[in-house]
Amino acid sequence: MYDWLATLGLVFGGCCSNAVSLEQLTSHYPTAGSLITFFQFSIISLYGLPKHTIWTPYGPRLAPSRIPISRYLIQVALFYIISLLNNAAFAYQIPMSVHIIFRSGGLIVSMILGWSVVGKKYNIHQVLSVLLVTLGVACTTLSASNSSSNESHMGLNTYLTGISILSLALVLSGFLGLVQDHTYSKYSSASSWQESMFYLHFLALPMFLLIRNDLATQFRVVHAGPKMSFAFIPTAYPALLLNTLTQLVCVAGVNRLTTRVNSLTVTLVLVVRKAVSLVLSVAMGQTANKVDMRLLWTGAVMVLLGTVWYSLGGKKAKTKKE
Repeated sequence: MYDWLATLGLVFGGCCSNAVSLEQLTSHYPTAGSLITFFQFSIISLYGLPKHTIWTPYGPRLAPSRIPISRYLIQVALFYIISLLNNAAFAYQIPMSVHIIFRSGGLIVSMILGWSVVGKKYNIHQVLSVLLVTLGVACTTLSASNSSSNESHMGLNTYLTGISILSLALVLSGFLGLVQDHTYSKYSSASSWQESMFYLHFLALPMFLLIRNDLATQFRVVHAGPKMSFAFIPTAYPALLLNTLTQLVCVAGVNRLTTRVNSLTVTLVLVVRKAVSLVLSVAMGQTANKVDMRLLWTGAVMVLLGTVWYSLGGKKAKTKKE
């Protein structure tokens, strides 16, 4: 019981506080998405490095991985791009509430890829639930597009660009899921969530050299921001540190959860977690003036109910097959 409560504490405490800190940070520095991503990848890599390093007479080196490194390379590239895209979307007037709900709309992508690429079959409950989720995502998207279109035509174009970025991230996430399913099905007995979490972040660090100029520019902007009243430290530094630490707690909590409960329970817990994050975003007042609240909550309820329905529908199909 204690282990279960500790895991839930990591998931809700880490992920919800991460969403709050990310919203505060991006509301003041919306173009700092790449810098935020870099710090998140760095802190998770540093956390896992001691556990995956061995000492030899010639110095330290990475311990042998349970899954071949070659199997991680495609996953790392996709995960790196997806993470950059998701954080970059904030520069295009995407409210956190829309960000949370839109990223929950990956079911339709997963279903299309699963059907067309892998040949998976879905029952009527799963199909209808995905349509409900898709409709909910559409309502959520429209909830902020009205505000953008009222401001200016250019504002609407900026918002649609952000939605396009999130859509691309969803599609790539679907492909990442297929690659991971194939990998873990082959190395299921040897898979380790700690190892996967480490290598997905650590192996991606050299890729940040490709955007080093953007990182330098974003860091200068953050450093030149307002300073704390009792010190000469920019106010963005504590928020950036809090965001990276809570990201570590969130990722560790979710991965720990997957090793202790079935996939249905994981889905339900994450649905509740996203609902809590959405409520916190609205309660903090960052969302109310940016979206149509009726459309937002209508879309959110559709997405949450559709996700639960999809999970229950898949569970029923599995039970019937057994």
